[in-house]
Amino acid sequence: MTTAGITDSRYSWLRLCITLAAGVIANVGMWAIIVIMPAVEAEFGAGRAEASMPYTLTMVGFALGNFVIGRAVDRFGVTLSLIIASLGIAAGFGLATLSTSIALLSAAQLLVGFGSAVGFGPLIADISHWFVRRRGIAVALVASGNYLSGAFWPLVLAGMLNDGGWRDVYLLLGAVTLIGVIPLAFLLRRTVPDSVRATAEIASGLNARSSGLSPRALQYLLGLAGIGCCVAMSMPQVHIVSYCVDLGYGPAVGAEMLALMLMGGVASRVVSGLVADRLGGVPTLLIGSALQCLALFLYLPSGGLVSLYLVSMIFGLSQGGIVPSYALIVREYMPAREAGARVGFVMMATIMGMALGGWMSGWIYDVTGSYRLAFLNGIAWNGLNIAIILWLWVRSKPRSIPAVPA
Repeated sequence: MTTAGITDSRYSWLRLCITLAAGVIANVGMWAIIVIMPAVEAEFGAGRAEASMPYTLTMVGFALGNFVIGRAVDRFGVTLSLIIASLGIAAGFGLATLSTSIALLSAAQLLVGFGSAVGFGPLIADISHWFVRRRGIAVALVASGNYLSGAFWPLVLAGMLNDGGWRDVYLLLGAVTLIGVIPLAFLLRRTVPDSVRATAEIASGLNARSSGLSPRALQYLLGLAGIGCCVAMSMPQVHIVSYCVDLGYGPAVGAEMLALMLMGGVASRVVSGLVADRLGGVPTLLIGSALQCLALFLYLPSGGLVSLYLVSMIFGLSQGGIVPSYALIVREYMPAREAGARVGFVMMATIMGMALGGWMSGWIYDVTGSYRLAFLNGIAWNGLNIAIILWLWVRSKPRSIPAVPA
């Protein structure tokens, strides 16, 4: 059986659009907590590090969900995984509204984050099976669902917070998740036959690469690199709203900067997908990581309103293509039959980096009373990422025999 009519087909692009819509809705859980963070801090009288804990637990859940749900997609398919995850998200939002402390809210956010993970790594792994020639742009577009969610929902939620409390917002989000994700899940029931997957891997064999490492060793190395880049990435993304509140600009301005940052990330992901189709995952990741490091340096002298808007846009345009590149590297260096689990593990590592960086930046702020050292900490972690990916790039070579599923 050939790949004609299966991969890179009209249905493949239709499936991409459906997948993207599901991702925009499912990912709301990881962004909602950022917008309500100042309200939570005020309600519970918490410090900045303590108020960051619900976000940290959200990202821990998101990380674990990428790995666990990624394995579930390999075994049970994306439809059932989406339905169960959406039920988990709605339940998490409901439990969060009953919270009477930061600890209880954090526990509820763990469930929200776990379910929301279905909209990221698992959907990326699934769509990668439906494309060969345009896999880079397809993966980038689906990954953009996370940033589109982050660009859209903070603006909507900021307005809702002005009219009501964060608990009302969470109840509405739980309903939106169920109504939006479950019908879309049923539209993704079609699967790629194993024989077509094998043929697709042979067709894409010219892009296959080898690092000289075992798949497990490479997976762990990519995980460490992912932690490094995302500790750095989390500083502006997690704390930009609180940073703007500290500077006297208010949470609405911070939400606008976050939206601008993430819309820049969407553009960056699309461009990086086009670049990856030509250069491959490792060079694309190296370019994105270097640009992100440069953008973090630009935050250090910035404090005015105009400069923060500008640097936030530059940051978004710099780093958006980093995380999707890991999925492409996995597909270039590892067998397709392990895509869900391998991509899920690396996505889990990147998100653990976001969780660690979000908490770490809050802790540094509490200790120093400033975000300056938090930015410098992010730059140092970014340097670790660049070093690992540069090492991988130097030792990579074409793989003589493409990996074909057994």
